[in-house]
Amino acid sequence: MSPLLSIRDLTVRYDSRHDKAPALRSISLDVSVGERLAIIGESGSGKSTLALAIAGLLPRPARIQGSIDWFLPLDGKAPLGGCDIGFVFQDPSGSLDPVMPIGKQIGEVIRTHLGLGRRAARARAAELIERVRLPDPRAVLNAYPHQLSGGQRQRVAIAAAIAAGPKLLIADEATSALDTIVQAEIVTLIRQLVAEDGMTLIFISHDIALAAELAQRVAVFRHGELVEVGETADIVTKPRTAYTRSLLDAHLGLDAAPLLDLTPPVPA
Repeated sequence: MSPLLSIRDLTVRYDSRHDKAPALRSISLDVSVGERLAIIGESGSGKSTLALAIAGLLPRPARIQGSIDWFLPLDGKAPLGGCDIGFVFQDPSGSLDPVMPIGKQIGEVIRTHLGLGRRAARARAAELIERVRLPDPRAVLNAYPHQLSGGQRQRVAIAAAIAAGPKLLIADEATSALDTIVQAEIVTLIRQLVAEDGMTLIFISHDIALAAELAQRVAVFRHGELVEVGETADIVTKPRTAYTRSLLDAHLGLDAAPLLDLTPPVPA
C-alpha cells in the first residue's frame, strides 16, 4: 500500500515546563492509504493527542516537535479538516449544535466543502442519513440533536464526518459512550463506510477487543509512548510487551467470549 502520512519524532507538550512529562514522546509511525489502524491504550496514554495532532486540532497551548508529512495531492497545503480529514469524537453532542436542525448542520458541511446549493446539499444530507442506517431521513433531518438517542447522534456525527468524502476518517473513542449492542453496530457501520468509500481509518480506543475486530494493524500506546505496533493477529496472539499482554488479560478477565474473529468480513 502507498503511504498516506508519515509521523517522525513527534513530541507534544501541553505544559511548557520540561519537568512535566509530554503527552506524546518521540512518536514515529506510518499510515498507508486504505488501511485500518487502531490506536489503543489506557486513558492518558496519548492516543487522543495523536489523533488531534494528525487532524490539526490540538489546542493552542500545545507545543509540537517533530513532523507529520502527508502524501496527498494537496498542492503543498496542509490537509483540511472536514474535507480531507473526517473526525468523529467520543461525545457527538460536542460536535453537534443543539439549536440547529440536523439537516442544516450536515448541509453546511456539504455546502462549505463541496460547493453545492441548498437543495442539492439537502438531498446529499438525506443520502448520508440513509447510509448511516437511520430510518426516516426526513424526520432525522428536521430533528434537533436532543431529540435523538446517543447512538443516533453518533450516526449523525459519522454522516457529517464523511459528508465531504475525506481520505482519512479518525474515530476517537467513538463507541465508548454507547452500550455494547450499539457499539457493535457502530463498528460494523464504520467498517462498511470505510470499505465503500476507500477511506483510511484511524480508530482510537481503550478497548482492545473492538480495535482488534475492526483494524488490520494495532499500535499500542502507554504514557505517551508507542510501545509496539504490528498486524492485529500478531498483537493479539504474540504480544511483545507485558503491557499489551495486560490489556489482553484484562479483556479476557472481563469477558469469556473470544477476543475477536479474525475471519475477514464478507464484502457487502
